[in-house]
Amino acid sequence: MIEAVSCGGVVIFRGKILLLYKNYRNRYEGWVLPKGTVEPGEEFQQTALREVKEESGAKATIVKYVGKSQYRFNVPEGEVSKQVHWYLMMGESYYSKPQREEFFMDSGFYKYHEAYHLLKFPNEKQILEKAYNEYLDLRKSNLWGSHKYY
Repeated sequence: MIEAVSCGGVVIFRGKILLLYKNYRNRYEGWVLPKGTVEPGEEFQQTALREVKEESGAKATIVKYVGKSQYRFNVPEGEVSKQVHWYLMMGESYYSKPQREEFFMDSGFYKYHEAYHLLKFPNEKQILEKAYNEYLDLRKSNLWGSHKYY
């Protein structure tokens, strides 16, 4: 069993969520949240911010940790057990530019229901739901955008 750890972000700007469309040789195709592998010596928060920036070009700040998802998949070397740590992030603008080298073909900000239905993986839908509810709670308390929660 190969253990792998990644970190990612649910980036929200003006109520809309950042998604990326990946198409890898037509075998892997669909809308996903930005995430990637933790590099040696890197903190989880650093990884999440770096991956959001690399994969989407979007600038964001971490608001809070929202949990982790776990899944398994097979590669020629064997089975991989992957853990992804997720952060709710505040985007700085609607700017995004998909990272072509990583086979991201499109990116954009979508309303919650659109984002939820576009996402390919059930575990990412669960994280989106949790992060969006946190976002709504912060907005209701007038804390979203105030930096009081850092």
